[in-house]
Amino acid sequence: MTNSIKSEPATLRPRRGELVEEKQFDERTLNIDRVARVVKGGRRFRFRALVAVGDHKGKVGIGIAKGADVTAAVTKANEVAKKNMIKVAMYKGTIPHDVEAKVGGVKLLLMPASQGTGLIAGGVVRSILEVAGISNVLSKSMGSSNKTNTAYTTIAALNQLKPAKEWITTLALAKVKKVK
Repeated sequence: MTNSIKSEPATLRPRRGELVEEKQFDERTLNIDRVARVVKGGRRFRFRALVAVGDHKGKVGIGIAKGADVTAAVTKANEVAKKNMIKVAMYKGTIPHDVEAKVGGVKLLLMPASQGTGLIAGGVVRSILEVAGISNVLSKSMGSSNKTNTAYTTIAALNQLKPAKEWITTLALAKVKKVK
């Protein structure tokens, strides 16, 4: 006789007295670098992490932090990203209009795409758009390929987006009513 009781994996069961925290944000590590500081005795190495945090509902943020080891750097960067979150204007799974941004040597162009197109973006831009919850966008990154500046440029572009109700003016609405 077989036992038909299904059990949860051991990782999902809380231990006695332990609180289970449900993650409300998707955290993506975009880049990890080893950086050095030169001192009298030689070099002191630390790690720098670039992290994107989002809720897949239009909130996204990026953070960069240094730590003695990789896990410390990623944890600090997650906290910075959560503090610097922005609300992104979305329209039917894409962005409401074309937007262009320039930060440092990076120039980025984001364009809305029809349903089913997917994210046509590379590397850092793709990860940031995914954690924001945007599913259909065309993008072109020109200039530098520096991951940190590309991340800041993507956030700057998303911050420039205006919701559809703001760019439909009252004059345009009056013309529409007049035609009918």
